[in-house]
Amino acid sequence: MVTVRLVQGDIAAQAVDAIVNAAKSSLLGGGGVDGAIHAAGGPAILAACRRLRAGALPGGLPVGEAVATTAGRLAAKHVIHTVGPVHTPHEDRSHLLRSCYARSLAVADEIGARTLALPAVSAGAYGWPARDAADIAVTTVLTTPSSVTEARFVLFDQAMLRIFTEALENATTG
Repeated sequence: MVTVRLVQGDIAAQAVDAIVNAAKSSLLGGGGVDGAIHAAGGPAILAACRRLRAGALPGGLPVGEAVATTAGRLAAKHVIHTVGPVHTPHEDRSHLLRSCYARSLAVADEIGARTLALPAVSAGAYGWPARDAADIAVTTVLTTPSSVTEARFVLFDQAMLRIFTEALENATTG
């Protein structure tokens, strides 16, 4: 069974088997978590993403899917890129957000990763309400069968850490 840990900090600095990147569909870098991981990991990550675009993923990575690359200069061994959905009040896209976490766990299993650092996918620029994003993230990680032994949510600020702490308490006591 997976142990869920919550920490405030820089996801790119985590010494784990794999870091989950909240990527853009293009896989070619961006802002937020994506930009921080690409910047800290160096050009090897971008080169691996370009190879994916030139081969298996010419149209980019679909929303809700995940794929692994090298981690370049990061302390982690791999980066698992996943594309979160943009939140809209007009359409329930929660299944796509759940898929980001479930597919990331499946890819972690494929590459033999046992420790995983995860961001709050879609809860930043993609506008997903933080409380709902936390509930979906924590519940999905706790209920998805996987060989991952530690899922470490690395959250940018104290407010998001509090929200994820409440989500974890609700998921494990109720």
